[in-house]
Amino acid sequence: MPTALPLPLQTVWLIPVYGFAGMVLSLPWATGWIKRNGPRPAAYLNLLITLVAVVHGSIVIGEVLELGPQHLSFGWFQVADLDLRIGFDLSLINLAALELVTFMSFICQVFALGYLDKEWALARFYGLVGFFEGAMSGVVLSSNLFMSYFLLEMLTLSTYLLVGFWYAQPLVITAARDAFLTKRVGDVLLLMGVVCLSAWAGSMEFTDLYAWSAQHKLAPLTSNLLGLALIAGPMGKCAQFPMHLWLDEAMEGPNPASILRNSVVVTCGALVLIKLMPLLQQAPLATTVLLSVGAVSAIGGALVAIAQVDLKRACSYLTTSYLGLVFIAIALQQPAIAILMLLAHGLAKALLFMSVGSVIATTNCQDITELGGMASRMPATTLAFLVGSAGLVGFLPLGCYWCYGIIVESIKATSPLMAAVFIITNFLTALNLTRLFRSVFMGKSMPKTRRTPEVNWLMALPMVSLSVIVVLLPWIMALLDPIPGINSFSLPVAALVFSSGLIGLVSGSLLHLDSFWSRSRTQSLRVLQDLLALDFYTPDIYRSTIVAFVAGLARLANWFDQAVVNGFVNGIGRLSLITAEGLRQGVSGQLQSYVLTLIVAIILLLTVVQFWYS
Repeated sequence: MPTALPLPLQTVWLIPVYGFAGMVLSLPWATGWIKRNGPRPAAYLNLLITLVAVVHGSIVIGEVLELGPQHLSFGWFQVADLDLRIGFDLSLINLAALELVTFMSFICQVFALGYLDKEWALARFYGLVGFFEGAMSGVVLSSNLFMSYFLLEMLTLSTYLLVGFWYAQPLVITAARDAFLTKRVGDVLLLMGVVCLSAWAGSMEFTDLYAWSAQHKLAPLTSNLLGLALIAGPMGKCAQFPMHLWLDEAMEGPNPASILRNSVVVTCGALVLIKLMPLLQQAPLATTVLLSVGAVSAIGGALVAIAQVDLKRACSYLTTSYLGLVFIAIALQQPAIAILMLLAHGLAKALLFMSVGSVIATTNCQDITELGGMASRMPATTLAFLVGSAGLVGFLPLGCYWCYGIIVESIKATSPLMAAVFIITNFLTALNLTRLFRSVFMGKSMPKTRRTPEVNWLMALPMVSLSVIVVLLPWIMALLDPIPGINSFSLPVAALVFSSGLIGLVSGSLLHLDSFWSRSRTQSLRVLQDLLALDFYTPDIYRSTIVAFVAGLARLANWFDQAVVNGFVNGIGRLSLITAEGLRQGVSGQLQSYVLTLIVAIILLLTVVQFWYS
């Protein structure tokens, strides 16, 4: 590690440690060792530590702007020819992602103080959020594939713990289990790729892996299998088809955790994929799979969101949809645009989920058929929903408008079909968000919304602050500007992007909404609505194929264990008992008979030996 670097750069490794330190400091209150003053001191300590992380990250960004990108490396395990190191890449992109993670964690923790105001396990929640924050910070800074995988595993564990936060509810336990197992599928496949690369390349540093990949050519089958294994982990983390169902079920957890999960957790998974892309140059099948998965997730997720009546689930499917577009950008070798898209999405989606959380906290309801007429009663929440929705759609001049315009301009000549996917997804997203806004904030007040007040200041302040940041995002993007000219796309593309969002807005405004008949009374529309609402029957297909196959194998293994293994062991036991019973009959208790038997046996043994050697 260079010693001439300024102290903030030398101690950048502390930024992930801050989150873990918050977790440790929460333990006395989370475990009940300290009961006298309630759990709030744990929340305040985590807020203070996260604020320190934000400030430290800001100072590091200033140093990197002055000195240029840096790399820090620390050795932590070496045996034989295995040398594992902890490395940190201090590039402007990584540090911007780090600042997004720590800042969003701070904002969500302030929001959680108001949302979980009467939660008895508040200290446990903040401890888990600190664990979450530490793992995410490590992922975005890591320069080592092994450490990235290790930290992704920590994210999987923290997802399980946060989704299962209210563990007294059976549905919550099921959701936490399904989320954990679904992400584990991608993690296991990624581990296979990590093991193969460690054996072939001899190093886990991304720079060493890039050099090895450029110099060594693998067999087509090997390279394609390796590429599929490497992309499986990010696919699971970003809730992409066919490993997308966990994000929907994860909405059973507290809303502040959903804010982080839908904004920065998926961003971390996409950043790992960006780091892995240079290793996939020899795996065209992996690139094709990324494009296919991204297109299916983008359009399919947006379609499924339109048919949801659960407010959180309708927004979570939009996360799957948008990350599908990010996967397309990454597969088409547009990493800079993908990072801009992640920045725009992370801020806008966090704001949208804050608004959703405010609605739920006030009404204790997230069924849009039971909501309505809240705009006049909750102005801050309404504004946050509007700004967050506009930030996710290609509306001038907010962030995603520039992202859509740049990516469509970049790929329209080489991949017109993928460009069309962006335009269609933008249209469907605008339609769905307009539908949700009309259902929740417009129309007549419902019984659950007639006396809904605005949320407390601990929830309103983060929403208003983040609304300002989302509005100013184009200016922030212009400062980063990894692409020559943030608005460098043609007028036809600009009109196409804007018109697709505008048509979606008009279509959502004209869409017939009937709270009483949440399902259409027209048979053909009802069939289509059920198809979309049930996610194209993907859960049923999984239950009748993969789950049924695994359950069948489990039953077969149980039968083999009971009938064959236990039968064999029990048979030996019965044979031993029968033999012992027979030998018991020959026990007389007379010493002379035992001695006579021993002498006869020795004489017979000596006779046999003598006969054998003669």
